[in-house]
Amino acid sequence: MRNRIIKHVRVRAGDLLLHELNPRVHTDAQRRALQLLYDEIGFARSLLAYQLPDGRLKLIDGHLRADMTPDAELDVEVLDVSDAEARALLLAIDPLAQIAGYAQETLDKLRGIVEQDSPAIQPLWDILQEGAAITQKRLDETRASVPEQYLLLIYCRDEAEQIALLERFQKEGIRCSVKIA
Repeated sequence: MRNRIIKHVRVRAGDLLLHELNPRVHTDAQRRALQLLYDEIGFARSLLAYQLPDGRLKLIDGHLRADMTPDAELDVEVLDVSDAEARALLLAIDPLAQIAGYAQETLDKLRGIVEQDSPAIQPLWDILQEGAAITQKRLDETRASVPEQYLLLIYCRDEAEQIALLERFQKEGIRCSVKIA
């Protein structure tokens, strides 16, 4: 496996170029949660960028952190990647993290310990649960708006039988379609 990290540098956040294809949208709730973590713990994760031919650094990950602290000097992990590879990382980094699951028992234990000591963590989890509730509500609304369908799958000997049955059912006013597997 190639290591594409070439260096770590400290850069004024406002001097970093924001990637024009960054698809992430940051809510006010996310900003508040990050600010609470900054207030309690401080800056604890480097930004990710790549170097352009003119020497400037273009962000791949960390747009919100850079936006919230434009005058601060932040740690930036610099990669040796092409524009195409940077775009692929833009598209992959967050979804990869979202795929991860949790060992529920361990998560509950960690939350029980940390939430007692950290004023920033409980509001963060509240925000996450609020987002999950909104997502669930939208999912329920979508399910309610999709009518139930009852389908029948008929296995045919060959294409000729499939066509004959399709024509017969259509003549009888039965809504049907052909699928090939």
